[in-house]
Amino acid sequence: MKSKLLLVDEQFSKFNCAQTVFSLFAPELGIDEKTALKIASGFGGGMACAETCGAVTGAYMVIGMKHGHATPNPDEKANTKLRVKKFNEMFKEAHGSLICKQLTGFDISTPEGSAAANEAGVFESRCPVFIKTSCRILEENF
Repeated sequence: MKSKLLLVDEQFSKFNCAQTVFSLFAPELGIDEKTALKIASGFGGGMACAETCGAVTGAYMVIGMKHGHATPNPDEKANTKLRVKKFNEMFKEAHGSLICKQLTGFDISTPEGSAAANEAGVFESRCPVFIKTSCRILEENF
């Protein structure tokens, strides 16, 4: 099987950043790709408001599926939060932020910002880097 990092560019050419991260992990999470793509579809573009990066929210979904809690047990809840915080620290260490508009330099939630980001090549040059970072962090630590 190809490394997830080698599949990022192909998958991101068709889907948003959150969908790309979550769907690449779908087989090992026990869910089919179509379901993963549908679940993550609303999280791209910083949840359509250029806030938390879709590569980050996609990773949260992976962490939740792998290590999330499904009982009211406070220890399990704390474990999930701890893993999300660890992911956040590692991603911020790599890129300085979790926020889409800070990472890209554009507010892609507006038509003007999205057009400017597209013209600057952000979706081809920067976003795949964020997706690959998320995948690498997940593969190596979670």
